[in-house]
Amino acid sequence: MGPLAGVKVVEFAGIGPGPMAAMQLADMGATVLRIERREPADLGVPRPLKYNLLLRNREAIALDLKDAQSIELVLELISGADALIEGFRPGVMERLGLGPDVCRERNPRLVYGRMTGWGQDGPLAHAAGHDINYIALTGTLNAIGRKGQAPVAPLALVGDFGGGAMFLVMGVLAALLHARSTGQGQVVDAAVVDGASSLATAFYGLSAGGQWSGERGTNILDGGAPHYDCYECLDGRYISIGPIEARFHAELLRRIGIDEAAAGSPGDRSCWERMRGEFQRVFKTRTRAQWCELLEGSDVCFAPVLSFDEAPHHPHLQARASFVEVDGVFQPAPAPRFSATPSKVPTAPRMPSGVAALGSWLSAERVEHWRHFLQDERSAA
Repeated sequence: MGPLAGVKVVEFAGIGPGPMAAMQLADMGATVLRIERREPADLGVPRPLKYNLLLRNREAIALDLKDAQSIELVLELISGADALIEGFRPGVMERLGLGPDVCRERNPRLVYGRMTGWGQDGPLAHAAGHDINYIALTGTLNAIGRKGQAPVAPLALVGDFGGGAMFLVMGVLAALLHARSTGQGQVVDAAVVDGASSLATAFYGLSAGGQWSGERGTNILDGGAPHYDCYECLDGRYISIGPIEARFHAELLRRIGIDEAAAGSPGDRSCWERMRGEFQRVFKTRTRAQWCELLEGSDVCFAPVLSFDEAPHHPHLQARASFVEVDGVFQPAPAPRFSATPSKVPTAPRMPSGVAALGSWLSAERVEHWRHFLQDERSAA
C-alpha cells in the first residue's frame, strides 16, 4: 500500500529527524528496515516501546556495527536497497566501513540520505547539538516569543522535524526520481540548519524589505498583533484568532460585540494595545466551549487551543480520520493523503526481530545463511 510500495530503505537508528523521516517513508508504503545498535544506547527512546510512535510501520534488527559479519550483512541489504538513511556525526559511517563510496560501489543507484544538525561540513560539523541550538543559529529562534521576553523553543517542530526530517524526505524522494531515470544514486546532505533557514525564507524577505521588526513579539504573525493571537476564556482555557483580512476582522468584531471605533483599525499599530485589551476583556466573558459554539465554522479565522489529549476527539479531525488508534495509542494518521495509493494503516513500533525481518529483503537461501549469526547476535545482546 502507498505510493512508495516497492521502495526499500535501510535506516540506521537514531533520534529525532532520522526516525521521523523513516516513519514518513514507511507510512507512504516504503519497506523500511531499521538497523538498531546491539548495545544499549542513549537515544532518548521512551519506554514502553509502544509510545515511541516514530518507530511505527517497520521491522528492525539489532547488529554490532563494529563486527565484520554485521557490516557484511548490512552491505548485502544495501545491495538491494533504493535508499539509506543515517544520522551519525560526519565521518562515523566512513569509519564503520559503510560510507557513501563503499555503499554506492555495491549499489550505484543507491540514494544515501545523511541527516545532521550542522551539516556534513563547516566549522561546527563535528560538534554536538540539538534542535534548539540549530534553530538558534538560523535566526529562527530569535524571532519566536513575546515582546521583552526570552525566545521560546517551539517544540522540535521547526528544527528536527520541519527543517530536518521533512527536508530529508524531500531530498531522498527527489534523488530517487533521479536514480530511476538515470540509474545513478547520490548523497543527500540534509542539515537542520539548512532546512530551518529555508522554512524562514518568507521572513528573511520581509526583514530585508523593512516589513519585519527584529524585535520579537511585535509583528503581525508572531503574536505582536492583537488579531493574530491566543486569548484566555472564562474557564481558563484558550482560543485562537487570526482574522488578518479586513472583512474577516469586521466579522469577528460583529460576532463578539466589539465596536470597531472602540477597538481601532488592525492596520494602525497605535491601536494594537487598545484592541488587545478589548479582546482580552470580551473573551474572558465566556467559556471556550461557548466561544466555539458562536465562532467555530465561521469566517472569523477561529479555533480552540486544544491539548494533545483533546485534539483527536474534535469533530472535524474525527470526520477526516486525522488520528488513528493503534495498540491503544492515539496517534496522527499518515499524511498527506493519496487518492489512488492510500498510505499504510500504521502498525505499532516493534522490537528488533532478528532473521524474521529479512524475509522481504533477501532470498530464502540468504535468510537461512544469516539465521545462526542473527540468533547468536540476539543471544549476546
